[in-house]
Amino acid sequence: MQAIIIFLRDTLGNTVTLPIVVTVLGLILGMRWTRALRSGVVVGVGFIAIGLVVNLLLDSLGPAAFAMTERLGLQLNTIDLGFAPAAAIALGTLVGAGIVPFVFLLNIIMLLTRMTKTLNVDIWNYWHYALSGSMVYFITGNNFWAGVLAAMIHAIFSLLIADAAAPKIQEFFDLPGVSVPHGWATTSIPIIWGMNWLFDRIPGINKIDIDMKKMQERIGVFGEPIILGLIIGVIMGIFAKQDVAGILKLAMSLAGAMFLFPRMVAILMEGLLPLTEGAHKFFNKRLKGREAYVGLDSALLLGYPGTILLGVLLIPITLILAAALPGNTTLPFADLSATAFFIPMCAPLMRGNLFRGLITGTVIISMVLLISSIFAPAITLFAAEAGYVLPAEAAGAQYITGLSAGNPVALILYWVGELGATISLGILFVIAFAVATTIGIRRNLKERQGTGTNIGA
Repeated sequence: MQAIIIFLRDTLGNTVTLPIVVTVLGLILGMRWTRALRSGVVVGVGFIAIGLVVNLLLDSLGPAAFAMTERLGLQLNTIDLGFAPAAAIALGTLVGAGIVPFVFLLNIIMLLTRMTKTLNVDIWNYWHYALSGSMVYFITGNNFWAGVLAAMIHAIFSLLIADAAAPKIQEFFDLPGVSVPHGWATTSIPIIWGMNWLFDRIPGINKIDIDMKKMQERIGVFGEPIILGLIIGVIMGIFAKQDVAGILKLAMSLAGAMFLFPRMVAILMEGLLPLTEGAHKFFNKRLKGREAYVGLDSALLLGYPGTILLGVLLIPITLILAAALPGNTTLPFADLSATAFFIPMCAPLMRGNLFRGLITGTVIISMVLLISSIFAPAITLFAAEAGYVLPAEAAGAQYITGLSAGNPVALILYWVGELGATISLGILFVIAFAVATTIGIRRNLKERQGTGTNIGA
């Protein structure tokens, strides 16, 4: 099983695995094989296009971000090595290697019983559930079932939160029939809800509403995403003390990313539209018209230029937080240029409000830094046990971690695992499943009454 997961993740990658899944799913939904095949291929092309722009963004921001780190002279004993050590732990254990069929079967059961509306076809990003399961597996002395329970609890949480956020995402991005059950993105949603609640109750603050459209209306061409990217790139390059060529290259790369991202997402949606139509027909026929969503990667939400803008602004903020935040031991490094991936849910849930997004993003990054620091000793130990070889960048650091591992759900499950392994996690799984069952019963009752109401929807 581990060999199969590694083959799907590393050898094929998401740009091959997802088109296969989409094509097969299209056939199951009753689409003609030619239409299902085209849908899958176009989805793959869309993710390739998004990947090209993401790489452009990361490759251009990386040197500037590292230069700012060196300029600030941060001296911390833990280094952020990004996705690599977390993935080594996530998929380097018996739990991580075998979690895909457990989570997918759980998803099917929840979908058919109406506990969820989401079918999560983003198989590649199951690694977030695998990370939670593998961390618990290690801390409980290689307890397989404790790890499986932890991974499934994380999956249940993600599916329920994805359902709740789906209407806002669909409306804001014009993505009918889509939800985002991504293992990291869904953990940010309760924080965003809480910050929205707080903003709404602070006089004056509750009236501040700055979005890309209003910015463009007020300052004309300088408010267009492509020009904003150019300006921010110049400012960031100067701050990083790059030469003129470096500054101009960074500016054009950011301008290109801001301009191209929405167009790349449009390619992806061209492939998804036939699938969502097929799903609608299938559920009309098989499940009496009940609504269902296709669960996809949060990367498609980067199509909103404001998210890229906020991600760039959060790079210096992350470095300042790393230096000033009490309890932080993590030196941002590999994930520093990927800050936009921590805030994709801000735009749809905050109606594109850049002010709220920046404040909330600062709160989220603070949480990520602290959790990454808490996890650092365990990640250092467990990554070595999973066979992860330290790169040269880790020389001199006492611990390794990854900002992408700074997941609050994973931390809670880790702490619960420390309390009593299978028993405590079993109780938590029963509670999570009971919540999902209650939602399913309520949803079934409302759908039978023909109200079509979204439940938490």
